[in-house]
Amino acid sequence: MPSASRRSLLHAAFVVGAACFALALPLPALSQAWPAKPIRLVVPFPPGGGTDVAARIIGERLSARLGQPVIIDNKPGAATAIGVGMVIAAEPDGYTLLFSGSSSYTVNPAVRSKLGYDPFKQLSPIAMVARTPLVLVTSATGPYKTLKDVLAKAKAEPGTLTYATFGAGSAPHLAGEMLASATGVKFSAIPYKGSAEADIGVVRADVSMGIDTLAAVNPLVQSGKLRALAVISEKRSPQMPTVPAYGELQLSSALLDGWYALAAPAGISPGVRDQLLQALTAIIAEPAVGKKLQQQSLEPAFLGPQALRELMDAEITRYRATVARAGIRLD
Repeated sequence: MPSASRRSLLHAAFVVGAACFALALPLPALSQAWPAKPIRLVVPFPPGGGTDVAARIIGERLSARLGQPVIIDNKPGAATAIGVGMVIAAEPDGYTLLFSGSSSYTVNPAVRSKLGYDPFKQLSPIAMVARTPLVLVTSATGPYKTLKDVLAKAKAEPGTLTYATFGAGSAPHLAGEMLASATGVKFSAIPYKGSAEADIGVVRADVSMGIDTLAAVNPLVQSGKLRALAVISEKRSPQMPTVPAYGELQLSSALLDGWYALAAPAGISPGVRDQLLQALTAIIAEPAVGKKLQQQSLEPAFLGPQALRELMDAEITRYRATVARAGIRLD
């Protein structure tokens, strides 16, 4: 029978061997704390636009909160469907997330029957983090001083006025169609690859007007390159106090809200989702984050998963009604 010292040595050898065996196991076999590696934040727009700006502000603080790099991965194209498709195809492990605007969550599903993804079934909303109204703009050197001027031209020469979009089914496309429907005119949509290219096209007067987020166009308005004709909101924006809002122009039926949210592939574990939610809640409460967002013409705004899902339900119902009423067909 082994002595006490012999048994101690055998026990120690067993412990060491078990530890070595555990270390040799594949990583999935081990219980690991999340996050244990960098997180990819997919932005389905090119760099430089409002979505990209918001993603980088939030991503920087998310990295600090979680202790892992947060990599911004711009994947534009197909009215955001390319980037969204990458996210829904990823493992729901919390390492691939979507950062996009309302276009991905409610606009695209409302206007396209062959979208290729279902945000209500294939995405798990985490939180809304910011809002920014859309703004109707034209070249500062162009002939249109007010929205009334634009509508007069459109009524006199139907279809001759062009406006920039981020592609068929994008938020600017639907916003333009909603304005046309509300005012009884016809515009022609001109697709661009993203916000930055579209805004350049408006500045150069390659198109008559554009619709983009306040965050994206405000610097160009402030520098005298673009002229803001209307803010697509019920009330005027503090960022553009001299620019009329749709509400006061009796165009409330053409409103389209601009907001940004994070989502994960459907099936993300409640534990990881809650960690993300806790981190985002703290980030939006940081005064420095609020200041950075406001400097970019963004408004801090927080909605958790349930409230965000309810907003998505309400918006898609209203947008689908608009699409049916206007006879919009994009597929």
